[in-house]
Amino acid sequence: MKPIPRRKFIRGTALAGGALLFLPGIQGCGFAGGCPSGNYFLEEFGIDDALISRLLSKALSRGGDFADLYFEYTVSNYLGLEDGKVNQSYGDISLGVGIRTVKGDQTGYGYTQELSEESMMSAAATAASLCDMTAAQAATSFSRPQTGSYYPVPDGFDGIPAQSKLPVLQQINEKCFSLSPEIVKVNAGFQSSIKRILIATSDGIMAEDIIPGGYLYSSVVAERNGRREQSFWNLGGRRDFSFYDNDVINEVASKSVNNALKLFDAIQPPAGEMPVVLGPGITGILLHEAIGHGMEADFNRKKTSTYSTMMGKKVAEPFVTIIDDGTNMNLAGSINVDDEGIPGKKTVLVENGILTSYIHDRISAKYYGVEPTGNGRRQDFMNYPIPRMRNTYMLGGDATPDDVIKAAGNGIYVEDVSNGQVKIGEGDFAFYVSQGRMIENGKLTSTIKDVNIMGNGPKMLANIVMAANDLEMSRGGAGQCGKNGQGAPVSFGLPTCLVKSLTVGGTEQKGGRS
Repeated sequence: MKPIPRRKFIRGTALAGGALLFLPGIQGCGFAGGCPSGNYFLEEFGIDDALISRLLSKALSRGGDFADLYFEYTVSNYLGLEDGKVNQSYGDISLGVGIRTVKGDQTGYGYTQELSEESMMSAAATAASLCDMTAAQAATSFSRPQTGSYYPVPDGFDGIPAQSKLPVLQQINEKCFSLSPEIVKVNAGFQSSIKRILIATSDGIMAEDIIPGGYLYSSVVAERNGRREQSFWNLGGRRDFSFYDNDVINEVASKSVNNALKLFDAIQPPAGEMPVVLGPGITGILLHEAIGHGMEADFNRKKTSTYSTMMGKKVAEPFVTIIDDGTNMNLAGSINVDDEGIPGKKTVLVENGILTSYIHDRISAKYYGVEPTGNGRRQDFMNYPIPRMRNTYMLGGDATPDDVIKAAGNGIYVEDVSNGQVKIGEGDFAFYVSQGRMIENGKLTSTIKDVNIMGNGPKMLANIVMAANDLEMSRGGAGQCGKNGQGAPVSFGLPTCLVKSLTVGGTEQKGGRS
């Protein structure tokens, strides 16, 4: 091991990158040495194959089916503006290793923030305490799997400096105010991170990755005749600074402003059961929350999901195909390799209406006798991996968006949703519609607001009766999917599609104004 204490390393890195909490001195979130992803932990911490083998052997010293190591070093920073002035600036550094021992479906786990051999051996001993059997064999040599490159970064990339963020936020602020005299308040923020990971497994796999992430957002308040409305929009994902150009700045500002202004003329729709058209892109969050979670294999292995008895059976109409994908370029849920060393891949969950796969980590894949799908994900080194979605979407159909809206007859069109609640096992959900329109006689009419849609995920999937040819993926980066106390970045997508019936919570009379 290199004789470099964790605190000294972190302090040195932070100083090399600039004081993270102050402007204008803040320079960036730099990595000492700027090592490429293939040898970072060896160069900085002396984490070599021999040490890794010793740690894995310790993790299996009391038996077990499998063990793995997850090294992580993440640096992130955030800069926020309120009405043109910096009101928040902070950074965070995370360094450590998580060590897991697996026996059947049981997990022993230990972690440490000190990358000394003594501390790591202690964490490995904690993980090993799961078992009390004869020691199992760990690999002494390692191979690296072939992985894709779904979020390439320039050579030497070590994060987005705060001094580069400030002009972008100032442009967002100025753009929002210039778009309408009714805008009275603007908040803008730019969060970014860069994570380096090293995964080593007892069956001889070793993988490293360098992962960018972040998002740019604006939140505005508009005022008209003493009444206020507000809106928020963000763009981001696994991207470097080159993504945040004038087009992105204009889109973030324009979306937030225009969405707020539309709400002044919004009405509440009538309440009751009615056809609902889900617009393309961000409404895919309903697919993620109300359906996707139910296809995660741990819920099915434990028989708590509606889909636990549906493998190979019809769950949707024949035109419906649903995919969970780690290979989309630059999206928030894309992965070159999952947190168990499995390369990112595309998994078809529902094909032509038939449930064909669950979302698997190594434990559930072994239980079901299938290959892992590359969905073993964790929040950080302090948490062990569990089956998690990546980028989940439904393929488009043959209709046009206008065809779908016309087929709805009378109902509502959902453009954006927020503040959802889901019972993962049963799939019951309620979502707040933050942007939408009435559909009357097959045409889009008034803007709507202050309405919830409620239903059951599996039933909603079965009631999708039409899909357009306009699949769109959400390009936001601000959202985190929560599960078992862990957050993970994800994305989702949807074409315009018609759900035959959902419960809409609006007013008793048609066209009520809020």
